[in-house]
Amino acid sequence: MEIVNPNCAGIDIGSRSHFVAVGQGENDVKEFGVYADDLTDICLHLKSHGITSVAMESTGMYWQNLYVELMKHGFDVCLCNGKFTKNIKGKKTDVKD
Repeated sequence: MEIVNPNCAGIDIGSRSHFVAVGQGENDVKEFGVYADDLTDICLHLKSHGITSVAMESTGMYWQNLYVELMKHGFDVCLCNGKFTKNIKGKKTDVKD
């Protein structure tokens, strides 16, 4: 898949953890918790990789606290409706998602 914006990351939102992808390889994906300190750690992780923009699904209510934290840290956030995003074919895993 072609990289359109090398300074953009994707986040898979979950009720117990969030998966943050800063690149296309499996080693570029890191799992974080959902508590306040974890959300700050996500922001620091993104900044350490030169990320300026983030895309994430609006999953239930779980995206809201992370959205606020990302905005406080100055990220451009693109909130995507899961109904309109295209899944990659194959077995579903959080890392692939």
